[in-house]
Amino acid sequence: MRAQFLTEAVALSTLGGLGGIVVGVPVVLGYATLQGWPPVVPVSAMALGIVGAVVVGMLAGLHPSIRASRLTPTEALAST
Repeated sequence: MRAQFLTEAVALSTLGGLGGIVVGVPVVLGYATLQGWPPVVPVSAMALGIVGAVVVGMLAGLHPSIRASRLTPTEALAST
């Protein structure tokens, strides 16, 4: 049960990291172009952004997943 909650936290944080890239890269490229700068977005920065999002998601999901795994399904539904 704990793995299910952690998997959900990792999946959501991965989607958030990818969403940040989808929004951030065009903004950076557009701003650099408007300023007359060469538009450069290092692939390593994008990879580290996703890794950072996943690590934060895992750490943020760890405590709730441990707490939730100790409850029965009926307790979990009743405590909302």
